[in-house]
Amino acid sequence: MPHLVLLPGLACDERIWEAQLPALEPLFETRVTDAHMRHDTIEAMAAAVLRENPGPLLLCGASMGGMVAMEAARQAPERIAGLALLGTNARPEAPEMYELRESAIELFERGELRDVIEPNVVFAFHPAQAADEALVQRYVEIVLDAGTQQLITQNRAVMRRPDARTHLPSLRAPVLLVCGDTDRLTPPDCTREIAALVPHAEVVWVPQCGHMLTMEQPASVNEALLGWLAQWS
Repeated sequence: MPHLVLLPGLACDERIWEAQLPALEPLFETRVTDAHMRHDTIEAMAAAVLRENPGPLLLCGASMGGMVAMEAARQAPERIAGLALLGTNARPEAPEMYELRESAIELFERGELRDVIEPNVVFAFHPAQAADEALVQRYVEIVLDAGTQQLITQNRAVMRRPDARTHLPSLRAPVLLVCGDTDRLTPPDCTREIAALVPHAEVVWVPQCGHMLTMEQPASVNEALLGWLAQWS
């Protein structure tokens, strides 16, 4: 049976998978990687995931974690048993987003981390969940705990990410795509584009959900993952 590796998004850690781990660990040998905390490019993060997790792999990546998972599938397609991609983007960085990230990095370098994160964090959630102060604060804590240097390094990695669209049509492993219907950070068009490129992709749209799928709508995400993973259990 392949090992299951969960790949967090930018500035996130195992806490974004808190609602998934109890459902997944009884069925699979499951690990949350921290490769994104130890390497400075998407390519190096993917290489570390492959190096540190032997055998055939099921990779489940959220946002930047999905970018790393797609790159791992490019580097070692024979190792990938399946990919679950949650709220991610196969495109290279758009010029306008590149400029926005550069501006944010300048503020991070000036010590204005909280001033950048707190006003913008609501954009990661559907309005209904954005009104949940405890949920939003939980996410703010996770991001702030990552710290200034990680936010700078990981944003630069995303800014310089490879174009995954070039290799997606050659994927032969099963692919699950999960996206919030109101995701403003990786809009549904990003998921539709991946679905059009990947042979036989399964797509699940999560209603009333933004970018932080695993925290916003954990029951729907668990249902999608468990249904898809059943083919290996």
